[in-house]
Amino acid sequence: MRTIDLRGRELSPSDMLAAVPRATQARAEALDTAARIVEDVRERGEIALREQAERFDAVTAHEVRVPESHIAEALSTLAPEVRSALEEAIRRVRLASAAQVPEPRVTRIGEGAVITQRWQPVHRVGVYIPGGKAVYPSSVIMNVVPAQVAGVEQIALASPPQADQGGRIHPTILAAAGLLGVTEVYAMGGAGAIGAFAYGVDSLGLD
Repeated sequence: MRTIDLRGRELSPSDMLAAVPRATQARAEALDTAARIVEDVRERGEIALREQAERFDAVTAHEVRVPESHIAEALSTLAPEVRSALEEAIRRVRLASAAQVPEPRVTRIGEGAVITQRWQPVHRVGVYIPGGKAVYPSSVIMNVVPAQVAGVEQIALASPPQADQGGRIHPTILAAAGLLGVTEVYAMGGAGAIGAFAYGVDSLGLD
Protein backbone atom coordinates (compact mmCIF):
# COMPACT_ATOMS: atom_id res chain seq x y z
CA MET A 1 0.00 0.00 0.00
CA ARG A 2 1.28 3.44 -0.94
CA THR A 3 0.74 6.31 1.55
CA ILE A 4 0.51 9.88 0.24
CA ASP A 5 0.81 12.51 2.98
CA LEU A 6 -0.77 15.83 1.96
CA ARG A 7 -1.07 17.36 5.40
CA GLY A 8 -0.11 21.03 5.59
CA ARG A 9 -0.11 21.51 1.84
CA GLU A 10 -2.40 23.77 -0.18
CA LEU A 11 -2.93 22.14 -3.55
CA SER A 12 -4.67 23.36 -6.67
CA PRO A 13 -6.92 20.86 -8.49
CA SER A 14 -4.12 20.12 -10.96
CA ASP A 15 -1.63 19.64 -8.14
CA MET A 16 -4.07 17.27 -6.43
CA LEU A 17 -4.44 15.19 -9.58
CA ALA A 18 -0.70 14.99 -9.93
CA ALA A 19 -0.22 14.03 -6.28
CA VAL A 20 -3.04 11.46 -6.24
CA PRO A 21 -3.06 9.79 -9.65
CA ARG A 22 -6.20 8.06 -10.84
CA ALA A 23 -6.21 4.29 -10.75
CA THR A 24 -6.04 4.01 -14.52
CA GLN A 25 -4.73 0.46 -14.55
CA ALA A 26 -7.43 -0.80 -12.19
CA ARG A 27 -10.09 0.98 -14.25
CA ALA A 28 -8.79 -0.52 -17.48
CA GLU A 29 -8.75 -3.99 -15.94
CA ALA A 30 -12.32 -3.58 -14.66
CA LEU A 31 -13.56 -2.44 -18.07
CA ASP A 32 -11.79 -5.33 -19.77
CA THR A 33 -13.32 -7.85 -17.36
CA ALA A 34 -16.80 -6.37 -17.82
CA ALA A 35 -16.43 -6.46 -21.60
CA ARG A 36 -15.47 -10.15 -21.51
CA ILE A 37 -18.48 -10.96 -19.29
CA VAL A 38 -20.84 -9.15 -21.64
CA GLU A 39 -19.36 -10.87 -24.68
CA ASP A 40 -19.71 -14.26 -22.97
CA VAL A 41 -23.43 -13.62 -22.45
CA ARG A 42 -23.80 -12.52 -26.07
CA GLU A 43 -22.21 -15.74 -27.27
CA ARG A 44 -23.54 -18.32 -24.79
CA GLY A 45 -26.66 -16.73 -23.32
CA GLU A 46 -28.24 -18.45 -20.33
CA ILE A 47 -25.34 -20.86 -19.86
CA ALA A 48 -22.99 -17.93 -19.32
CA LEU A 49 -25.44 -16.24 -16.93
CA ARG A 50 -25.69 -19.40 -14.83
CA GLU A 51 -21.92 -19.81 -14.69
CA GLN A 52 -21.57 -16.18 -13.63
CA ALA A 53 -24.23 -16.63 -10.93
CA GLU A 54 -22.29 -19.57 -9.52
CA ARG A 55 -19.00 -17.67 -9.69
CA PHE A 56 -20.09 -14.30 -8.34
CA ASP A 57 -23.23 -15.03 -6.31
CA ALA A 58 -22.67 -18.62 -5.11
CA VAL A 59 -26.01 -19.59 -6.66
CA THR A 60 -26.82 -22.60 -8.82
CA ALA A 61 -29.96 -24.10 -10.38
CA HIS A 62 -32.02 -20.97 -9.77
CA GLU A 63 -34.83 -19.61 -11.91
CA VAL A 64 -33.31 -16.82 -13.96
CA ARG A 65 -36.70 -15.69 -15.31
CA VAL A 66 -38.56 -14.98 -12.10
CA PRO A 67 -42.04 -16.56 -11.94
CA GLU A 68 -44.83 -14.11 -11.19
CA SER A 69 -45.73 -16.31 -8.21
CA HIS A 70 -42.43 -15.30 -6.56
CA ILE A 71 -43.34 -11.63 -6.98
CA ALA A 72 -46.81 -12.19 -5.56
CA GLU A 73 -45.37 -14.12 -2.61
CA ALA A 74 -42.88 -11.35 -1.84
CA LEU A 75 -45.64 -8.77 -1.97
CA SER A 76 -47.93 -10.77 0.30
CA THR A 77 -45.24 -11.15 2.96
CA LEU A 78 -44.00 -7.55 2.85
CA ALA A 79 -44.12 -5.89 6.26
CA PRO A 80 -46.97 -3.31 6.40
CA GLU A 81 -44.67 -0.48 7.48
CA VAL A 82 -42.25 -1.23 4.62
CA ARG A 83 -45.11 -1.38 2.14
CA SER A 84 -46.44 1.95 3.39
CA ALA A 85 -42.99 3.55 3.03
CA LEU A 86 -42.55 2.18 -0.48
CA GLU A 87 -45.99 3.34 -1.57
CA GLU A 88 -45.30 6.85 -0.27
CA ALA A 89 -41.95 6.91 -2.06
CA ILE A 90 -43.66 5.80 -5.27
CA ARG A 91 -46.24 8.57 -4.91
CA ARG A 92 -43.60 11.25 -4.42
CA VAL A 93 -41.33 10.08 -7.23
CA ARG A 94 -44.30 9.84 -9.58
CA LEU A 95 -45.27 13.44 -8.84
CA ALA A 96 -41.70 14.68 -9.28
CA SER A 97 -41.22 12.71 -12.49
CA ALA A 98 -44.48 13.97 -14.00
CA ALA A 99 -43.32 17.54 -13.43
CA GLN A 100 -40.28 16.87 -15.63
CA VAL A 101 -42.11 15.59 -18.70
CA PRO A 102 -41.94 18.34 -21.36
CA GLU A 103 -45.15 19.49 -22.99
CA PRO A 104 -45.37 19.37 -26.79
CA ARG A 105 -44.35 22.68 -28.36
CA VAL A 106 -45.60 24.18 -31.61
CA THR A 107 -43.63 26.95 -33.33
CA ARG A 108 -45.10 28.81 -36.30
CA ILE A 109 -42.29 30.20 -38.40
CA GLY A 110 -44.29 31.42 -41.39
CA GLU A 111 -47.39 30.96 -43.49
CA GLY A 112 -48.10 27.23 -43.51
CA ALA A 113 -44.78 26.52 -41.82
CA VAL A 114 -45.17 24.87 -38.44
CA ILE A 115 -42.65 22.98 -36.33
CA THR A 116 -44.02 20.61 -33.71
CA GLN A 117 -41.73 19.20 -31.05
CA ARG A 118 -42.88 16.05 -29.28
CA TRP A 119 -41.00 13.94 -26.75
CA GLN A 120 -41.68 10.26 -27.36
CA PRO A 121 -40.76 7.48 -24.88
CA VAL A 122 -38.77 4.46 -26.00
CA HIS A 123 -40.85 1.30 -26.35
CA ARG A 124 -38.89 -0.92 -23.97
CA VAL A 125 -36.29 -0.49 -21.22
CA GLY A 126 -34.24 -2.69 -18.92
CA VAL A 127 -33.48 -1.49 -15.39
CA TYR A 128 -30.77 -2.89 -13.16
CA ILE A 129 -31.10 -3.03 -9.37
CA PRO A 130 -27.87 -3.69 -7.44
CA GLY A 131 -27.72 -6.47 -4.90
CA GLY A 132 -25.22 -8.01 -2.54
CA LYS A 133 -24.65 -6.78 0.98
CA ALA A 134 -27.43 -4.17 0.86
CA VAL A 135 -31.00 -4.04 -0.44
CA TYR A 136 -32.04 -1.16 -2.70
CA PRO A 137 -35.83 -1.05 -3.22
CA SER A 138 -35.39 2.71 -3.72
CA SER A 139 -33.48 1.90 -6.91
CA VAL A 140 -36.53 0.02 -8.18
CA ILE A 141 -38.68 3.10 -7.61
CA MET A 142 -36.17 5.61 -8.98
CA ASN A 143 -35.69 3.59 -12.18
CA VAL A 144 -39.17 2.24 -12.86
CA VAL A 145 -41.41 5.18 -11.94
CA PRO A 146 -39.79 7.73 -14.32
CA ALA A 147 -40.02 5.20 -17.14
CA GLN A 148 -43.70 4.59 -16.40
CA VAL A 149 -44.43 8.32 -16.21
CA ALA A 150 -42.64 8.84 -19.53
CA GLY A 151 -44.94 6.27 -21.10
CA VAL A 152 -42.56 3.35 -21.62
CA GLU A 153 -44.71 0.33 -22.47
CA GLN A 154 -42.40 -2.52 -21.47
CA ILE A 155 -40.09 -2.55 -18.46
CA ALA A 156 -37.80 -5.46 -17.62
CA LEU A 157 -35.97 -5.58 -14.30
CA ALA A 158 -32.83 -7.46 -13.29
CA SER A 159 -31.21 -7.93 -9.89
CA PRO A 160 -28.67 -10.49 -8.66
CA PRO A 161 -29.85 -13.82 -7.21
CA GLN A 162 -29.17 -14.12 -3.49
CA ALA A 163 -27.59 -17.22 -1.98
CA ASP A 164 -29.36 -16.64 1.34
CA GLN A 165 -32.71 -16.46 -0.48
CA GLY A 166 -32.32 -19.80 -2.24
CA GLY A 167 -31.26 -18.17 -5.48
CA ARG A 168 -34.15 -15.74 -5.58
CA ILE A 169 -33.91 -11.98 -5.81
CA HIS A 170 -34.28 -10.32 -2.41
CA PRO A 171 -38.00 -10.31 -1.53
CA THR A 172 -38.11 -6.56 -0.85
CA ILE A 173 -36.85 -5.91 -4.38
CA LEU A 174 -39.48 -8.28 -5.77
CA ALA A 175 -42.19 -6.65 -3.65
CA ALA A 176 -41.24 -3.19 -4.92
CA ALA A 177 -41.48 -4.51 -8.47
CA GLY A 178 -44.88 -5.97 -7.63
CA LEU A 179 -46.14 -2.68 -6.25
CA LEU A 180 -45.21 -1.05 -9.56
CA GLY A 181 -46.76 -3.78 -11.69
CA VAL A 182 -43.46 -4.99 -13.13
CA THR A 183 -43.74 -8.70 -13.91
CA GLU A 184 -40.79 -9.23 -16.28
CA VAL A 185 -38.03 -9.83 -13.75
CA TYR A 186 -34.71 -11.66 -14.08
CA ALA A 187 -32.41 -12.99 -11.37
CA MET A 188 -29.10 -12.02 -12.92
CA GLY A 189 -26.42 -9.62 -11.84
CA GLY A 190 -23.54 -7.39 -12.82
CA ALA A 191 -22.20 -6.94 -16.31
CA GLY A 192 -23.86 -10.21 -17.33
CA ALA A 193 -27.29 -8.71 -16.73
CA ILE A 194 -26.41 -5.68 -18.83
CA GLY A 195 -25.19 -7.98 -21.58
CA ALA A 196 -28.44 -9.94 -21.45
CA PHE A 197 -30.46 -6.75 -21.79
CA ALA A 198 -28.28 -5.53 -24.64
CA TYR A 199 -28.22 -8.72 -26.72
CA GLY A 200 -31.18 -10.73 -25.48
CA VAL A 201 -31.32 -14.33 -24.29
CA ASP A 202 -33.63 -16.48 -26.40
CA SER A 203 -34.00 -19.30 -23.88
CA LEU A 204 -35.35 -16.82 -21.32
CA GLY A 205 -37.70 -15.08 -23.73
CA LEU A 206 -35.62 -11.95 -23.33
CA ASP A 207 -35.30 -9.95 -26.54
